[in-house]
Amino acid sequence: MKLIKRSTLRLYATRFPKAVRPLADWARLAVSGAWQNFVETRRMFPHADQIKVKSGRTVTIFNVCGNDFRLITAIHYDKQKVFVLNFLTHAEYSRNTWKNRL
Repeated sequence: MKLIKRSTLRLYATRFPKAVRPLADWARLAVSGAWQNFVETRRMFPHADQIKVKSGRTVTIFNVCGNDFRLITAIHYDKQKVFVLNFLTHAEYSRNTWKNRL
């Protein structure tokens, strides 16, 4: 998979130092993947979830650093690309306001 906006991940890591290593690990695994669908994504990341957002699109959510953070992505399986959309604390994610922005 090609990771779109790795620089955005670095920005999140700067903002949340606790997530530096987990984000790097996630990126390494994501780039090494060649997922064709969500089932294959979950083989590598068993706690990944898909959620439909206000725009009607489906995003894939990854738990990062245990249950502390959520990485929100858009995966285009046909193009083998993972787009980094947002990175939230568990509390921010739980408010569900992020869904209205996507």
